[in-house]
Amino acid sequence: MKTTTYLSSTLIELEDNYGAHNYHPLPVVLSKGDGVYVWDVEGKQYYDFLSAYSAVNQGHCHPRIINALIEQAGELTLTSRAFYNDQLGAYEKFVTEYFGFEKVLPMNTGAEGVETAIKICRKWGYEKKGIPNGEAKIIICGQNFHGRTTTIISFSSDPDAKGHFGPYTPGFHSIPYNDLEALKAVLQKEGDRVAGFLFEPIQGEAGVFVPDEDFIRAAATLCQQHQVLFIADEIQTGIARTGSLLAVCGNCTCQGPCERQATYTKPDILILGKALSGGVYPVSAVLADNHIMEVIRPGQHGSTFGGNPLACAVAVAALNVVKDEKLAQNARHLGELFRMRMNRLIEKTNLIQLVRGKGLLNAIVINDTPQSKTAWNICMQLAENGLLAKPTHGNIIRFAPPLVMTEEQMHECCDIIERTILNY
Repeated sequence: MKTTTYLSSTLIELEDNYGAHNYHPLPVVLSKGDGVYVWDVEGKQYYDFLSAYSAVNQGHCHPRIINALIEQAGELTLTSRAFYNDQLGAYEKFVTEYFGFEKVLPMNTGAEGVETAIKICRKWGYEKKGIPNGEAKIIICGQNFHGRTTTIISFSSDPDAKGHFGPYTPGFHSIPYNDLEALKAVLQKEGDRVAGFLFEPIQGEAGVFVPDEDFIRAAATLCQQHQVLFIADEIQTGIARTGSLLAVCGNCTCQGPCERQATYTKPDILILGKALSGGVYPVSAVLADNHIMEVIRPGQHGSTFGGNPLACAVAVAALNVVKDEKLAQNARHLGELFRMRMNRLIEKTNLIQLVRGKGLLNAIVINDTPQSKTAWNICMQLAENGLLAKPTHGNIIRFAPPLVMTEEQMHECCDIIERTILNY
């Protein structure tokens, strides 16, 4: 265990004094992580039930990923894309075959991935679909969270994310999430100007909203009928989090398209991030087939760090861990166990309205208003009892532990949650 000369209170004060106040974290200062556990600077151990917003699916500091990072860091970290490097091509072959696409455009952060997908979609709309230049529209869903860049917050419905950051980028049409009729109506009315439909298979930040079982397949069919790109933002839901490799895969746990085509809806554009590196390094990717990706030509999009050797080595290791350790299967099994335990808890208290989720992306809805402090106070008490989680949208607590968790650990965590709720 490493040591620090600072107490938590001092470190919190340093951030408060010298950092921008753009986050409101729980007052816990972490200094070490291993698997499903994290420790604060005073040495207290916690279960991590947020996983850095699903970036740490493979667990904190997974040795295979860390070793890949260290080994590559000692050889070559960055060349820019002005030159070839010996890691990128192999990574591109690996990741496209892993997810079943023909091309990948590597980036760094999730928001960069979304911005990249928007640019590809618009350019495809003009050059392939024939939309008049400057008139392309992209359909998005209300209560979405795709990042916080200027373009992305332009189609956000969150007043905190959007307020006083205008003027906003035009070209987006919002419909309610999980509303096929609304999607159909827009496509019938404006389909000739619509280039894409950008959506989250599960809305995580909004409170873990899972769409109807037929929504994804039916929405993909509508998009295909109107020559509209079906764009899946799987930055948070992808890479085994929901019990399958991708949330659009239904219950399939294989790598990419497979013989179980009935359970797989392949997006035209797939956006990945977060767990693509196991939380070790910023890595994101946009995947599509040739007929879409070929609209991007030299000089039209890029990144100094995108596709750097370090990122490539880390991503390959991270994805191999997911496959070799069967993390999708584990997430599916433990998710069912978690929701069963929470539903039992609901029978014992009026404090929880419901539990919802898929795999190990779940949330409980607290029986109080979004303006109340109840969910925050519960999370503070959970931290006191050795489990870290965070509220979203006021009265919702999201639970997303690393996928390397064992059944025994899950029961222990459910015991902590149950004890905390019943004693609140």
